[in-house]
Amino acid sequence: MPMQPVPVSAVVNVVKEFLEASEFFSDLWVVGEVSNYSRSQQGHRYFSLKDSGGVLRTVLFRDTMPGMQLENGDHVLAHGRVTVYPLRGELQFVCNFVRPEGVGILAARYEELKLRLDEEGLFDPFRKRLLPRFPARIGLVTSPTGAALQDICNVLARRWPMAELLLSPAQVQGEQAAPDILLALRRLAKLTDLDLVIVARGGGAAEDLWAFNDERIARAIYGFPVPVVTGIGHETDETIADLVADLRAPTPSAAAERSVPSQDELRRVLNDVQRGAAQAAITTFDSLWARVTKANDRIEHRLPRVTELRDTIDQWVARSLLQVEQQRRVDAARLQAIDGRLRALDPRTTLARGYAIVQDVKTGKVVTSVRKVKSGHRLSVGVSDGAFWTEVS
Repeated sequence: MPMQPVPVSAVVNVVKEFLEASEFFSDLWVVGEVSNYSRSQQGHRYFSLKDSGGVLRTVLFRDTMPGMQLENGDHVLAHGRVTVYPLRGELQFVCNFVRPEGVGILAARYEELKLRLDEEGLFDPFRKRLLPRFPARIGLVTSPTGAALQDICNVLARRWPMAELLLSPAQVQGEQAAPDILLALRRLAKLTDLDLVIVARGGGAAEDLWAFNDERIARAIYGFPVPVVTGIGHETDETIADLVADLRAPTPSAAAERSVPSQDELRRVLNDVQRGAAQAAITTFDSLWARVTKANDRIEHRLPRVTELRDTIDQWVARSLLQVEQQRRVDAARLQAIDGRLRALDPRTTLARGYAIVQDVKTGKVVTSVRKVKSGHRLSVGVSDGAFWTEVS
């Protein structure tokens, strides 16, 4: 059967569809020299990227990096996709990011993703959520063997021991880190009673932290159902995950500190309230006494012989003073009860008597029965002056 002729446009469109469906051609980094640079009246920038072996027609549309200026002879690193301009049948590189060629590929990838996500609004400060004041259940994404886990546990035990920490373990370095972190976030997202989530990793080189620049992780944090706090690397490190998180802390320990209140500070506030209530009672009493004294003086001045009225006033004064004193005692008892409950919740009081807190290292849950541990399980044992690891034999 003879071949049927096809329209030119059909051929061009098939090539166009093939290129745009290709993973290679749709996410391409190219290095080359700028030539034939021009700017249209609409603001689009047209130029060629060339080297000794070829030329690639390129366009940088006006809404993409509008402040970027290029000149003929510039050597650049560019990101974009390859397509076909059907009306001319020309291969065209649609550029969405360009930097001088001297910029490293990792830095360029970071800048390109940062610019693109910022334009989508993922870093908008007005969309960032406030953290809950008194979180009860906190999810944690980090390595189960890293120092960040122990640092966070120590901070929470000191500042807010009534919170339950749920570890969703993940690799935080290497090629498998990004998928592992994404899986850990998805596990926590299925829980309906979390108050917030911490994503943490200790310090390292830029390459060690690169998993946290993954676009999938950024979008998972952006769409997470509860606020997300990041504590990745050191204070000078910055990742895409930090930029999209609801709160960015400089270290894992700082992330834990900023996620929970301090029980010591809360106790001081309660003590201040107690002192304020006592002072308010005294002030109220003084004010009432002054008013009664003034009224009594007026009565004595105008009706110096009305003794029955004076007796009535004396009785009213006595009842008022009794009511003020009773209210003061009730307020003092209530505040003492609150303070007692806080002290009872403080695990350090129990630990000081020789008790210990045993937690499963993998799950972060407190071990309450021998039936919940098996041979080979790694346990963290917290005592009054620190913690140590052990393994069930």
